[in-house]
Amino acid sequence: MEARHLRYALALAEHRHFGRAARALGIAQPPLSKQIADLERETGARLFDRTRQGVFPTAAGEAFLARARRALEEMTAARTDAGRAARGETGRLRLGFIASALLDPLPDVLGRFGRERPDVRLELHEMASRRGTAALVAGELDVAVTLGPPRGAGAEHLVSVPVGHDHLIAVVGSAHPYAGQASVSVDQLRRQPLIVATGEDEPVIAAGLRALLGEDAAALEGATVARDVHTIMGLAACGVGVGLGPSRMREAARPGIRFCEVTPRTALPDLVLSFAHRDRSPALDAFLDVVRRNCPDVGAALDLRLGRA
Repeated sequence: MEARHLRYALALAEHRHFGRAARALGIAQPPLSKQIADLERETGARLFDRTRQGVFPTAAGEAFLARARRALEEMTAARTDAGRAARGETGRLRLGFIASALLDPLPDVLGRFGRERPDVRLELHEMASRRGTAALVAGELDVAVTLGPPRGAGAEHLVSVPVGHDHLIAVVGSAHPYAGQASVSVDQLRRQPLIVATGEDEPVIAAGLRALLGEDAAALEGATVARDVHTIMGLAACGVGVGLGPSRMREAARPGIRFCEVTPRTALPDLVLSFAHRDRSPALDAFLDVVRRNCPDVGAALDLRLGRA
């Protein structure tokens, strides 16, 4: 039994005449009569009564036609759903990201993606760079935004592109002696209790701070460890010490804190967007297209990585 058999039976029930039904279907009458007869043999029931007044469904025919309508509707819906999924209009996208990416660039990218692809289910997971890389390699994520390029086993199979550049700044409470300064020096930082990201989760940041402050810096050894940039700013506002983090922290300015540049200016590892090329889904391709259009410089680099340049 094929879809055309269902369409033929429904057309015959609508027109109640083999000739009229055949014309509506764009076929000759004899093939239609044969197909209906084949259908009745396959179902083992007489589906239509042939009378002088016309052709009418039997009780078995009415039951068959009800199912046939639903089956054709489901087939149409299946084609529609398949097309939408192939175009990345439906499906699922699993995104892992570090907290500072929510300051920039993720708000604009996720907002645009949500507006353009409202039926794609977004699964968002805040996680440190090391965990995000491991989850991406393990297939638990479709895309990850990390601090610095992914490292470790399996990272060589990922496609990565920078999505943000940044440098180190300090944040202090409004009552702190440095609150009125436009910048603070490394020597000044060495004399203050510091608030920094955990080295276990963000090893590239920990290594950079050790290089900046010195391996034996007492301030770093006794630093308060914070989970993310929001915690760093909150602790600074409480007067715990001088927080160190990316300059994009300024996007989340709040009462009770002040920002200072760190001199000499110290570049931080790039924010990097990564994904597994071999596992790209239509939903991921749609997300990358939004990234490409929202961040033109990123798009050029992404095209280069994918061999489109």
